[in-house]
Parts: sequence; structure tokens; C-alpha cells
Amino acid sequence: MRTFLKWAGNKQRMVKRITALLPGGQRLIEPFVGSGALFLNTSYPAYFLADSNGDLIDLYCHLQAEGSAFIDFCRTLFVPKNNTPDAFYALRATFNETTDTRLKSAIFLYLNRHGYNGLCRYNASGGFNVPFGRYKKPYFPQAEMEAFWEKSETACFCRQDFATTMQAAQPGDVVYCDPPYVPLSSTAHFTSYSAGGFGFDQQLALAGAARDAASRGVPVLISNHATPEIEEAYAGAAFEHFQVQRYISADANNRGAVGELLALFLP
Repeated sequence: MRTFLKWAGNKQRMVKRITALLPGGQRLIEPFVGSGALFLNTSYPAYFLADSNGDLIDLYCHLQAEGSAFIDFCRTLFVPKNNTPDAFYALRATFNETTDTRLKSAIFLYLNRHGYNGLCRYNASGGFNVPFGRYKKPYFPQAEMEAFWEKSETACFCRQDFATTMQAAQPGDVVYCDPPYVPLSSTAHFTSYSAGGFGFDQQLALAGAARDAASRGVPVLISNHATPEIEEAYAGAAFEHFQVQRYISADANNRGAVGELLALFLP
């Protein structure tokens, strides 16, 4: 099943590798749900899907609650007159100003499909600031949204930080964490999916939360770049290393394979 959002770090191509390591359980918890690729392609009895990006969670909640009516509402923005720079920046301004969460969620999908490279990025003030993408005919993900809506019957969505989410895990749960990756260089910063970013202190806190959950009987699997700093932070976990093709980069000629790892913390 394909995600209906474009998303940096989307795990669509890694689902089989991830699920091969994930233990069974009664509920899958994702503190960084992102585009929901793993959720869509697993079959746990229940899901607790969290993210610190409130715009993302609001979108999922509206889709879950309204289904076809919300999908139809979103489709009204995917018209030729809105595929221009002027229309894009006007809708982006509305997105940053409105308090109507239903409208904002529909515009979030529009921005995701019309914005540059499908990025989700905010400035220091929390304003969405991705520029116009100049696509000939942005795709409206009708079928993918319908599939997500049907699958969401078993899910609970929540806006909260990873620490709060992981503290609530209990035996019978399985946790998969897909945090913003540690940068491979000083110019690679895909960390601003929500205002505030995600620095190395947060990476260390996540590793600590994983060890704590494992000590309570909850297995935790984390994905990240395979750097010496990350391997040291995840000491005690079982590692699987592999190469992954990079699909989002500022330099179109520099989208090669990069080293990643999966770190499994077992009780």
C-alpha cells in the first residue's frame, strides 16, 4: 500500500526489511509516524501513531473521521488555477494564518503535492516555508487516501513528543522509531519537519527512551543513518547495516546510496 503523502525518508521501499526485524505484538507504536508507510503495510491488531507535527496529525484525524467527504474537499484544491506560483503562495499564507484545522489539513495535502520536492519544512517561527514545486499536473492521491482511511479504523492518532509516546508503551506493544536522521554532513539538515528541529541531544534521548522501554518488556526498532556517533548512541542494540538510495537531496546529481542501519533493542 502506497502512502498518500510525499515524505522525506519515506520507508515505502524498506517495509520488508523493517518488518523482518519487528517482533509480533498486540499494538504497533510509532512515535514518528511520518507518512505512515509501515502502518499501511503491517497487520497488527491495533496502532498508536504519534508525531510532534500537529499539521500531519490533524490531517490524519480529519481523514479518519470524515473519509470520502474530506477526500472530496481536498480534491477541490487540485485544479489547474491553483497550480501557479501566485495561487500556491496565497494558499501557503492561508495555511500559516488560519485556525480552521479542516481547511488547514486540506491545504497541507495541497502543499505537499504542489511544493518543491514534497518537502515539509517550517521556519523558526513555525511558518511553513517550502517554495512552489512547478509540477505540470500534481497527482491527487484519491486511492491512497481511501486505503489510508479504511486502514485507520484500527489506529489512534496523537500529537505528542516521542518521549511521552514511548513512556506509555507496555508489554504487548512493539515500537518502531523513524526519527529525523542525523545529518551526514554539515549541509544536510532534513530535521525541520516540525518547528524546533531534532538535534543530537534528541537523538541521545531517543536512544535512552528505547533502552528504558526494552527494560519494561517492550521491543524497540530504530532506523537512522549509519554513522559512528549513532552506533555509539545505540550501543547494546542489535544492528543491521545496509545501503539505501537517496531520493531527496538539494543536489539532483548527489542522490546516491547512503549507509543506514536498523537498531533493535530487545527486552
